[in-house]
Amino acid sequence: MCGIVGVFDCLEMRPVDLVALTRMNNSQSHRGPDGSGIHTAPGVGLGHRRLSIIDLEGGRQPLENEDGTIFLVFNGEIYNFQNLYQELRERGHHFRTRSDSEVILHAWEEWGVESVHRLRGMFAFGIWDQTRQSLFLARDRLGMKPLYYAWHPDGWLSFASELSGITAVRNGSWQLDSRGVESYFALGYVPDPDTIYTGIYKLSPGYRLLVRRGSWHATPDCYWDLHFSNTLTINRRDAASELLDRLQEAVQLHLIADVPVGTFLSGGIDSSAVSLLMARNVTEPLEACTVSFADPTLDESVYAAAVAKRYGMHHHIEQADPARFDLLDLMARHYGEPFADPSALPTWLVCGLARKYTKVVLSGDGGDESLAGYERYRFFLAEEQVRTRFSPGLRQLVFGTLGRYYPKLDWAPRWLRARSTLQSLARDWVGACFQGVSILPDDVRKQMFSPAMHRDLQGFRAEETFRRYAQTAPDHPLSRLQYIDFKSFLAGRVLVKADRASMAHGLEVRAPLLDYQLVEWLATLPPEFKLEHGVGKALFKQAMRPWLPNDLLDRPKQGFNLPLAAWLRGPLADQTSKVVLGETLADSGLFNQKFLQQMLEDHRTGKRNFATGLWALLMFEAFLRQTRDP
Repeated sequence: MCGIVGVFDCLEMRPVDLVALTRMNNSQSHRGPDGSGIHTAPGVGLGHRRLSIIDLEGGRQPLENEDGTIFLVFNGEIYNFQNLYQELRERGHHFRTRSDSEVILHAWEEWGVESVHRLRGMFAFGIWDQTRQSLFLARDRLGMKPLYYAWHPDGWLSFASELSGITAVRNGSWQLDSRGVESYFALGYVPDPDTIYTGIYKLSPGYRLLVRRGSWHATPDCYWDLHFSNTLTINRRDAASELLDRLQEAVQLHLIADVPVGTFLSGGIDSSAVSLLMARNVTEPLEACTVSFADPTLDESVYAAAVAKRYGMHHHIEQADPARFDLLDLMARHYGEPFADPSALPTWLVCGLARKYTKVVLSGDGGDESLAGYERYRFFLAEEQVRTRFSPGLRQLVFGTLGRYYPKLDWAPRWLRARSTLQSLARDWVGACFQGVSILPDDVRKQMFSPAMHRDLQGFRAEETFRRYAQTAPDHPLSRLQYIDFKSFLAGRVLVKADRASMAHGLEVRAPLLDYQLVEWLATLPPEFKLEHGVGKALFKQAMRPWLPNDLLDRPKQGFNLPLAAWLRGPLADQTSKVVLGETLADSGLFNQKFLQQMLEDHRTGKRNFATGLWALLMFEAFLRQTRDP
């Protein structure tokens, strides 16, 4: 796992600014504490920071081919590199290392832009081909590894693993994108391919970009997408057995490393399944790491401990508490753009814990998306049954009117909090899907932003991003929701959280449940295998029943959440008020200060639960200070 940067003169062959390239590379030193390398040639510069996992001595980068005409910088792991190594050797290629990086280099020589189809793993890389006078960028199918790029007015293209790799050479001069700000306060992150800055983009998952010398503003090309056919004919018992076999294969592939591999063990089904399959494939006890919470309604460590004991793991636990509020600035600096998922804090803590014992861990990320584990899936399908019985006009008239006048009862039991359900029923399925994952509803964002911010937005709403995804979404309601989550929530939130937190600690996180061949197979299964009678992950639970305790499999999903609302009303209330009403947010000109004050008061008194919105403001303020202060 590493950090990569690069610059490419799209128009000429001007000299590379070595000082600037070095600054870009060093800005990502946390991603690769084990070494660094730089290569420059007329019109091109590549930089690399290395975290040594495979071929500890021979995998240094930038990596060149035999005659020095092709150079590679690569971040990730290719799990089928040994098979590709044999195939490429049979085709006449000669290898100097045992690294998966060199496999990519020779695959490019053999298959060019189509080489991405041969790679099984997580990756983001850049290839400079002197003979073809071209730069090739590619990102893995599901977006496990990040890749940013920017077109500069002077004819240069720059790219990097993190935003800091690009902004390092023009610190403070990048302009905030009002659409990125709107998306952030709607979703808690800025979805691909946009970023928080005008002129900087993410290369979307499953996309590649080929830039030839003499061209300008080439368009990224989608080489892979997830197709939910739901057409596989198989009975449940055989499907559960095959699921276990496929996951076992994925776990075995993800264990390939020249260093010990540990596990994140949250106590949920996904991480427990991955951990037990790991334990069955290693000879030494696993190092298993867990974050606990003082609030018993959120704490899953007792279930993690039971799994760890059952499979002989060395179990390590760290408790999250409000005192770790001091990490916000550090997290904001490493995330590079505002990121409002509160579970980023416990993720940060568990990464720091794991790094004490290993450099690689496996996680259960991706199970909720592939296997329909989110509780909101059940609610969405129930709402969709009602939604399809009414015309759009009648829905808006009946449910929209009721939703406007029904009180917002955040403090009440769930069955009394009907306002969001009524508002969801008034929308079409895309709008309902968007509302289901929004951290702040439309009406709150409308009041929160200043008049100047609204003018800059020119009517743009973050929901438009979901409508773009919906153009290629499948027909079945559950599959639609899963597809949108793969495009947005997984790529922009779940995987970003894991990547930035782990890389900040020099730790590599692998997610076998996101092996693309496993994901593709799961997308062929009937939807009712995944969500059955309102129970998510039905098939997965059936497959894991012989291996995991029933009380773990059958309990309600808890998630990896903080007791945020209580913290912001209690031990963090004064700090929150000071930040939200402080100079940084006020000077940005983006917000209605009176409404921010109202949010604080309503949350403090319990009239409204603005915990996620206030947390988003805290992280945004930290982002502004960390990226704008000299």
